[in-house]
Amino acid sequence: MRQRIARRRLALFAAGALVVAVGLAVHFQAGGTAASLAADALYAALVYLIVAFLAPRSAPVRVAATAAGLCVVVELFQLTGVPSLLAEAWPPTALVLGTTFVAWDLVAYLVGAALAGLADRMVSSCATVRAARGR
Repeated sequence: MRQRIARRRLALFAAGALVVAVGLAVHFQAGGTAASLAADALYAALVYLIVAFLAPRSAPVRVAATAAGLCVVVELFQLTGVPSLLAEAWPPTALVLGTTFVAWDLVAYLVGAALAGLADRMVSSCATVRAARGR
C-alpha cells in the first residue's frame, strides 16, 4: 500500500510540474479570453493535484470538490483588494492569488477541477485493471 501511495504521489508531482509549465506558457504566451480561461482551468487542475498529493487516498470527486472550493475562495478573496496589494509588493503573488475578480474564472475553475478529477479517475481505473491482471 505504501508503495502504491508513493507511486501515486510521484505521478501527481510529475503531472503538477507539467501543468505548471503548460499553465505558465499559456499565461505568458497566449492572449485573449480563451487563453485566460484555459490558464484558470489549469490553475484549478494544479490545485487538484496538490490536494490529491496531500490526501492520496481521497476519492477524485472529493478532491475535485475541495480544489474547486479552494479556487472559488481565492477568486472571492480578490474582491477584498488584498491580492492586488500583495502583487504590487511582490509580482509573483499575482500568479497564485490573481488580482482582479472575474466571474467567468469561477466557471473555468469548476471545469478544470472536474476534468482533473475525471482524468485522475480514468488513470486510477487503468492502474487498477493492470494490477488485477498482474502486470
